[in-house]
Amino acid sequence: MVEIVAFETLNDSQREQAADILHRALAHMKSAYSPEEAAAEVAKFDEKDRNAFAAVENGNVIGWIGVTFVYDYSWELHPLVVDPNNQKSGIGSALIAHLEDYARQDGVLNLYLATDDDYGGTNLSGIDLFPDPLAKLAAIEPVKGHPFTFYRKLGFSIVGILPDGNGFGQPDIMMAKRI
Repeated sequence: MVEIVAFETLNDSQREQAADILHRALAHMKSAYSPEEAAAEVAKFDEKDRNAFAAVENGNVIGWIGVTFVYDYSWELHPLVVDPNNQKSGIGSALIAHLEDYARQDGVLNLYLATDDDYGGTNLSGIDLFPDPLAKLAAIEPVKGHPFTFYRKLGFSIVGILPDGNGFGQPDIMMAKRI
C-alpha cells in the first residue's frame, strides 16, 4: 500500500532514494539533475520556504512532490517525480491531489509550474517562438510524451511560455490550476 508522508519524516536512506528518483526520472532532459545536484535539490526541502511529500511503499520512496511558497495565494509545484518503474500507476496524480488538499488548508488559491521542453517533447521545441510566442503556444502538440498532457488531465491550464528559457528553441511552458 502506498502512503503519502511529509518529507521531513523521511530517513537518510529514503532521502537518498528521493534524490535517485529525481536523477533517473528526468534523465531524458538536457537539464537533468546529476546525482550530486539531485541530492542538493532534496536538501533544499529542509528550508522554510518549501515543503515536500513522498509516496512511500514498503518503506521505499517511489515518488515525491515539492512546493515552493512563492506567493501567499499561489505556490510553485516543483518537482513532481515518480520512479520510472512506477510511472503511469497513479502515483503522480495522488501526489498532486495530496498537495492540493494541503494547499487548500493553507488558503492557497492556485498551484503553478513550469515544465521544460529541452528535449523535443512538443512541437515548440527547436523553433524560434518569436515574434508571436502566444500564437505558437496556442497550437502546442505533444511529440515525445511531454508532461503538459498529464497536467492538463489533472485540470492545469497552459497560462504562458518562456521562449528559450532553457536555451534557444528550448521553452519553459507555464501551467496553473485554481484549487
